[in-house]
Amino acid sequence: MNILPTGLAAAAALLAIGTLATAHAETGENAEELYKTNCLKCHGSEIYTREGRIIDSFDGLERQVQRCETALGLRWFDEDIKDVAAYLNHHFYQFER
Repeated sequence: MNILPTGLAAAAALLAIGTLATAHAETGENAEELYKTNCLKCHGSEIYTREGRIIDSFDGLERQVQRCETALGLRWFDEDIKDVAAYLNHHFYQFER
């Protein structure tokens, strides 16, 4: 019995799951839905693209998402905050992480 193909298939599946999880955090439906439902209630996307914007790093972006979440009393999970920050970074900021 040759287990090499099975082992390779399992490794490929794990790699694909990891890749999908990363893509989901950056472009995932959950983050996009949270953004559309909550962030756009207070401001439009121009805040992310304006000249002289305040946020200048990914860590700063995560902290700002946390501040907004707290100010609005949203009670998001930490993962939701990270996902929304990753979504914003992917679509607007493009900070190195």
